[in-house]
Amino acid sequence: MLFYSGVTQRTGDVNTGNTVTDFLDLERERGITIQSAAITFRWPLPEACQPTTVEVRPKIINLIDTPGHQDFRFEVDRCLPILDGAVCIIDAVKGVEAHTERVWASAREHAIPCIVYVNKLDREGASFRKSVLEVASRLHGWPLVCQIPWWERGQFVGVIDVIDRVGHKWKSEKQKATYQGDALKRALADNHKLAEEMETARERLIEVLAESDETLLELFANDPSRITSQAIKDGIRRAVRGGDGKVVPILAGASFRHMGVEPLMTAIVDYLPSPDERPELEIRVGDSNQSLSELLNTHHGKHGKDRRLAAIASVFKVFHHPKEGMLSFVRIYHGDLHRTASVWNTHSLMHEAPLGLLEISAAKTETVQFLSKGQIGAIKGLRKARTGDTLVTTATGKGIPDGLRHIQVRPAEVPLPVAFLAMEPYGNVAAQELEVALDQMSRQDPSLRWNRDEKSRQFILQGMGKLHLEVAVHELRQKIKAQVDYGPIEVDYKECLTAPIGPITVTFEKPVAGKAGKVTCTAILKPLTSCHDRSELNTGKEKYGNMIHVILEESEVLDFDQEEARQQLLNGVVAAMARGPRRSSPVQGCHITLVVDTSPPCLDSPTGGHFSGAAYQVVRESLRRARANHVVGILEPNMLVRICCPEAVAGQVQHDISSGAGGHILEIKDRSAEVSSGTVDIAKVYAPPDPYDSVTSLREKKSSRMVEVIAKVPFKEVLDFDQKLRTRTGGRHSMTMAFHSFDRVVGPREKDL
Repeated sequence: MLFYSGVTQRTGDVNTGNTVTDFLDLERERGITIQSAAITFRWPLPEACQPTTVEVRPKIINLIDTPGHQDFRFEVDRCLPILDGAVCIIDAVKGVEAHTERVWASAREHAIPCIVYVNKLDREGASFRKSVLEVASRLHGWPLVCQIPWWERGQFVGVIDVIDRVGHKWKSEKQKATYQGDALKRALADNHKLAEEMETARERLIEVLAESDETLLELFANDPSRITSQAIKDGIRRAVRGGDGKVVPILAGASFRHMGVEPLMTAIVDYLPSPDERPELEIRVGDSNQSLSELLNTHHGKHGKDRRLAAIASVFKVFHHPKEGMLSFVRIYHGDLHRTASVWNTHSLMHEAPLGLLEISAAKTETVQFLSKGQIGAIKGLRKARTGDTLVTTATGKGIPDGLRHIQVRPAEVPLPVAFLAMEPYGNVAAQELEVALDQMSRQDPSLRWNRDEKSRQFILQGMGKLHLEVAVHELRQKIKAQVDYGPIEVDYKECLTAPIGPITVTFEKPVAGKAGKVTCTAILKPLTSCHDRSELNTGKEKYGNMIHVILEESEVLDFDQEEARQQLLNGVVAAMARGPRRSSPVQGCHITLVVDTSPPCLDSPTGGHFSGAAYQVVRESLRRARANHVVGILEPNMLVRICCPEAVAGQVQHDISSGAGGHILEIKDRSAEVSSGTVDIAKVYAPPDPYDSVTSLREKKSSRMVEVIAKVPFKEVLDFDQKLRTRTGGRHSMTMAFHSFDRVVGPREKDL
């Protein structure tokens, strides 16, 4: 994409490690994407735009390249909310994989319009037909086949656009021949079946599209010959705009050989919506959501003319750039963000002055004076901004109105860690270097958590899986030169309460930062499973697997910011729950009710530190009481494991999971794409045939059939399970896993822990 849009003079390649977006050493070494990267380019090229046509002009496209490995799911999820559209890339050999289904479900949750690009059609075993059918059976969307592969003697040579009836044939990255009209008929003179397939594909595309688009349905009913190519494209754009995934445009290509990339870029412009066409943004104000227009109307200045809010931006990524230092990637949702404007962080509740604004092309940067609505860029020099924060600027530097100080744009939901490792630095200097590096890394990736054990003084790093932590350790070795001993990657157990504790009252009366103050808190802790009243679960905030309900009676007499006090109380509870009384593991699955006594004898000149200190002490005392009463249990992470393997070895794989790994088989699926999903009738789905003969004997079909084993397995047992599977399947398997749930450990296994 960067090569064809003129951003780069060469095409990068994952295998040779010279791609633009995967510019980290470890990404190039392993040939995978580890972190998301932002790129800005324009398409179509100016010379391709006709001067007389107003509509066709270069569009600004902000591309976010995200990882495909399940350990970096959070990296994908935090980028999804800021997107206006997405391209889902499917391997034509492997088809729709388990991780594809999970990310697709997240895209549906955020109502993001998607198109599918079937890649690697030049590989042996590639099947465009299978990929199209799996979009229907596994992603539950009606495929709109906009292109069909151009095969010659069984070789993939190009793509045919069935909407415009245009064929594209590639010899190299710069040698592309385009055929249309009579020229296409001559090019397909020896391939009558492909010419017929193009017309069949166009007819079936119009039929499916007419069922979901009233404008096209009217044309189809009255006179199908009046349906132009532009009418079809407009219909596809309307059909995908809502982001419900009911219909899915499908394109074909082989990116490694540069085939199909340019038509894909044109399809992005034609089918995916601009920021102005997306549904109105929802802003979280306190515990409720409000539309952006309602929020803006509420906070106009005098006579509704002086808009107090100059810009609203969401930080979707924090990244340490090799040249520019710490950058905060933002999406602008309202107004213009200028490089000289002071920004208010609604999470950390503080002002920061940016050092500049940048437009990013992965490792390359370009300074800009402002970022306007819909744009993606980076702010340079913010010291406290974290992923998921919301930034606000006001017109002419005016103060932030009270109603806007705590607004949030789609705050990130950080998943719970499932693995950890211990790190022991040699000496105080090494410890300080390690602490700075870990703090910087957790700002960039909030799913990477760390703390320091009070007794052993070891640093504990928690992450989403084995690969996630291996990448983090590699980055630490690159960042700090001090001697640090890194322990093995282990399972991250949690602690929980098995019975209620409290009420327990604590008074915190100590000087904080040289200021005297007094806060009295009462805490009640109980397992979430014992909360039968739904109102208990609907009040408060969910943090790291716990539901925290802070009760602070609002009063005009109180001379402090009550919303800030609530945040400090919340911080104190979170800090206390980070270390359990039994194994020093995080406590989760609890409902915490924290009540602050606001009567004058119990509350005196409090600061934020007094509120967080009181909350911390009362929760710690409650946990100590729970340990003394023997009502603290241990939880272990269980993973949802999907193993795709030949049917012949499926029985052995099931046995290994059930007996050896202590897991539970949930489902066995036939991976045949022709199986109906229930949502879409596969028998009615159009998918063009592949060039090779697919008729095989029943014995051959059975020996080559793949099945998918879905199981729930303790994470401890699957850390190295992939290696064991290789001996069973001869390497003919794929395994993906994602966190499923934390379950109580009982019996002998609990004693071992």
